[in-house]
Amino acid sequence: MATILPIIMCGGSGTRMWPESRESFPKQFLQLTGPLSTFQTTAAMLAGAPQFARPIVITNTDYRFLVAEQLAQVKVDAEIVLEPVRRDSGPAVAAAAEIAFQRDPEAIVIIMAADHVVRDRDGLVALCVKAAEVAGQGRIVTLGIKPTHPETGYGYIQPGDLIAGDVRKLAAFVEKPDAKTAQSYLDKGYLWNSGNFIFSAATMREEVARFEPAMGEACAAAVEKAKRDLQFLVLDRASFETATKKSIDYAVMERTDKAAVIPADIGWSDIGTWSAVRDLSVQDADGNALTGESFVLDGKNNLVRSDGLLTTVVGLDNIIVVATQDAVLVAHADAAARVKDLVEQLKQQKRPEAQEHKRVYRPWGYYQSVDSGARYQVKRIVVKPDGRLSLQKHHHRAEHWIVVKGTAEVTVDDAVRQVHENESIYLPIGCTHRLVNPGKINLELIEVQTGSYLGEDDIIRMEDVYNRS
Repeated sequence: MATILPIIMCGGSGTRMWPESRESFPKQFLQLTGPLSTFQTTAAMLAGAPQFARPIVITNTDYRFLVAEQLAQVKVDAEIVLEPVRRDSGPAVAAAAEIAFQRDPEAIVIIMAADHVVRDRDGLVALCVKAAEVAGQGRIVTLGIKPTHPETGYGYIQPGDLIAGDVRKLAAFVEKPDAKTAQSYLDKGYLWNSGNFIFSAATMREEVARFEPAMGEACAAAVEKAKRDLQFLVLDRASFETATKKSIDYAVMERTDKAAVIPADIGWSDIGTWSAVRDLSVQDADGNALTGESFVLDGKNNLVRSDGLLTTVVGLDNIIVVATQDAVLVAHADAAARVKDLVEQLKQQKRPEAQEHKRVYRPWGYYQSVDSGARYQVKRIVVKPDGRLSLQKHHHRAEHWIVVKGTAEVTVDDAVRQVHENESIYLPIGCTHRLVNPGKINLELIEVQTGSYLGEDDIIRMEDVYNRS
């Protein structure tokens, strides 16, 4: 059998995992249950199996450099395809099928989510091989997870008539139930909807054209007119933004008569809430999962995560506490799914913490706010080896850079000089400047901004090696 082409969907925002997961750095890039992010774990798992071809990662332009860096960290080679606008999973899958079909009209594809966990890698591989054989016969196959309890946070699948072995027609998708209905689903043999799909590219193209012809045409045009930008393949914006914004479940899976399901018991979780993180984490004798500077006294079944801030819990059970540098979440584990509603309220109040971290990642490294006032702001800046900021200027602020580690190569107008540890340089308002790390270790510096306006949109880029507008 030919190898299976993995398509990793990596564009979600994961608001239920706030405050660690935010729009600027969502949950698929977080180390939630181990030393790697869920995206890295998925990519490494697929890349390490000979049954899979070189993967394709579909993400949006905001996350392109995060994706590239995290792939490099786990030494996975992948094609990175960028959505110029977000149109939900339907157009993403349609574009993926088009790319796969153009490469090989007989290609078999598996769609995987970047923010899910599968503990049984060998079991997943075996199921994918089985599903690929069924997909080669014109079926769109999904993996239905065998439930372990009456979960109300998952959608369910009703298996239908037997096709062969344990492969069945997919009778129906059903939405997330209440507790009583979830128990009845378990009693009737329903399965959890994993969101993983295996199909031939030709079949998916046909079904998209059948049910969502405008979506299919838009995605085909977006692929045909796609262009290279650095190491990324960017779908054509004008074409892609005309695609109907709809999930692949609503666009195809709930309407096709070609859907099939295979029962799966592979240690799967979508890690949709902090309660799920607790259940998947290493726990002490009292069932507490502790990460970072955290401590529990006289409490059981708690999740406590801290990003450097000593975080303690006394005399409480079944509590979620997540402390970051600028926000703290305290919730009962049974209400963990409501964090999404909380984030929506924070957005309505225009709280920047709802979407942005203090630490902001850039293709050259990151910066982190340290202090700010009416006419000043202090940041810590870290630049990776060979990283370089854009050649830029500001209309409203001056900057003072103090190097604390490494060596900086600084351009100020027509002059270029080296600034070493414990040295500083002043950048007056309106000067053209650039910062480069020419060394072999991270460059770290403190930036002090002063001026009448300190917003990030006061950056006029004249030249940028990362092709940012």
